[in-house]
Amino acid sequence: MSATIAILGGGAWGTALAVTMVRAGHAARLWARDAQTVAAINERRENPRYLPGIELDAGLVASTDLAATLQGVTAILSVIPTQATRAVLTDAAPAIAAGVPLVLAAKGIERATGRLVSEIAAEILPGSLIGALSGPSFATDVVRGLPTAVTIACEDGDRAFALAELFSAPAFRCYSTDDLVGVEIGGALKNVLAIAAGAVSGAGLGASAQAATITRGFVELRRIGAAFGARPETLMGLSGLGDLLLTCGSAQSRNFAYGMALGAGKSREGLALAEGAATAGIALKIARERGVEAPIIEATAELIDGHITMKDAATRLLARPLKTETE
Repeated sequence: MSATIAILGGGAWGTALAVTMVRAGHAARLWARDAQTVAAINERRENPRYLPGIELDAGLVASTDLAATLQGVTAILSVIPTQATRAVLTDAAPAIAAGVPLVLAAKGIERATGRLVSEIAAEILPGSLIGALSGPSFATDVVRGLPTAVTIACEDGDRAFALAELFSAPAFRCYSTDDLVGVEIGGALKNVLAIAAGAVSGAGLGASAQAATITRGFVELRRIGAAFGARPETLMGLSGLGDLLLTCGSAQSRNFAYGMALGAGKSREGLALAEGAATAGIALKIARERGVEAPIIEATAELIDGHITMKDAATRLLARPLKTETE
């Protein structure tokens, strides 16, 4: 089925998803704030700021006009960073027609309120169908047409399946679930844990320590997910474990690269946006409020804030009381 899809956000991931919609046979409209990026996409078929040297598919149309981008669309993909989502959706709301599904492709928790991205969207667009797209997917892989699988979540499972069909493309396979909170929690917390894994790597603590960090970090992710009512099988899937494995093992991950700089004691100035850096503190606050033990997330948040060193973090974690592996 051919449709018209609006994609909000002209970064690497937004551009990759817009190209994917073209490959799925849809008309894709990409909204971006930066006029130079829009001009480059329309005139040179390139996003030089975020995806330099990669030719974008013909048929993708970019614009700085938010209302025009949203007019008459079948569905909306919002790829706005979490901390900016509230402001952009507030601006977009008057132009979003009733019944148009909004699928969120940003991962994180709003720092000021502790709300998931879907909760922000539901406040601004009450009554709208809200979904999330998440999973192990580097923008450069997707835009190059390399095989990728993700999950589409809505509280209405039938609508989730319909959106998965709509967004799937030849090399972009979408699974579906009705566990919206599980998909969002997995996507948000894996960013924090990717910073932790990157910090271990940057500090030169070894592959064994990195594997332990990822594994025990996943335990914390599952504990917090359970406190939100997320299903265990969701957290074991693409949007949980799958995304965690991808982002904790490659410097292509902005969060992992941020963590590497942190662990090595290097300046973080000039690094690409790492959503996990904004999420760590609020994730820790939520864990404490819900009585969830999360020592790796706690150490990561304090490391980001400069309250402890990487050596202090490692010493603290290793000195914790011994427990069985299931605790």
